[in-house]
Amino acid sequence: MQKIASHIRNPAKFGKASKLAIQLIQAGSVKPGTSGHFFAILEAAMSLSTSCMDPSVRADYHALFSAAQDATECLNKKQKNQLTTWMTLAVDANDLNTDDSFVFSKTAGRIKEAISNLPFATKIDDTDEAAALEEEMELTNGDAQIKHDMSFAAPAEENEEESDPFGLDAFMHSSVNKGEKTKGKKDAAARIKEELEENKRFVRSQREALISCLEIAARRYKTPWCQTVIDILVKHAFDNVSRFTSRQRDAIEKLWASIREQQARRKQGRSVTGKLDVNAFEWLQQKYASEKISIRHSVGGSGDRRAQQWLG
Repeated sequence: MQKIASHIRNPAKFGKASKLAIQLIQAGSVKPGTSGHFFAILEAAMSLSTSCMDPSVRADYHALFSAAQDATECLNKKQKNQLTTWMTLAVDANDLNTDDSFVFSKTAGRIKEAISNLPFATKIDDTDEAAALEEEMELTNGDAQIKHDMSFAAPAEENEEESDPFGLDAFMHSSVNKGEKTKGKKDAAARIKEELEENKRFVRSQREALISCLEIAARRYKTPWCQTVIDILVKHAFDNVSRFTSRQRDAIEKLWASIREQQARRKQGRSVTGKLDVNAFEWLQQKYASEKISIRHSVGGSGDRRAQQWLG
């Protein structure tokens, strides 16, 4: 599995490596003892410089992560959460590029369900999102590594201050018991905090993935048979806009405004490109309706009679 993980990072070898990973899943080789190595394969695949929605690798990503669903029982909660987000991007987002109307509609239904399952966003979520974006920028600039080292240095100093320089705790049984209880409480608090942070991270990444799906779906609005499904999907997202952060709400509102504008064009007989769906006579009638026609001159003269009367 480690060899597959190293090869799957190479875009030229991705197709072959992903097929080998699928064979491992189908053979039942993914077990609790090897789940870490298997997850490393998926992680390496998603770290590829080429997007999972790129047409050259889209089918391979779809096949790999569709097969990965059969191995979810071997993963821990954190890994399952991450896999759910990856599947939204590698499976659902790619299914939105299908030519099959049934698959497109079914995928839109899954996205709607995922949106409904999101918790309502709060101001804390907005703050966390801003902090996450800032942290990403710091990582890009290399500043995050310095802060990371400092964050590890601080607890070490604290532990040194709390430690007993004379070693008297070793001779005090009551103090040892008290220390163990305190340590147990700290460990429990740390686990709870870690679970909360993981849940926040999962919800944040899931929101981002669903926004990507909405944007991909909206780009297919020029396809006539997609339009009704997209109308319903974006309307559902707009109705549940409170489940997204403020930055994402702005994106959804703009998306819904664009969809409504195109709906209005369709009701007026216009296509999504803005051109009128009319025949040649109707086009000429519209063109010359504003022109003036003179008895003595050609169309466009300074006469008072309009072409509307001329065309009937």
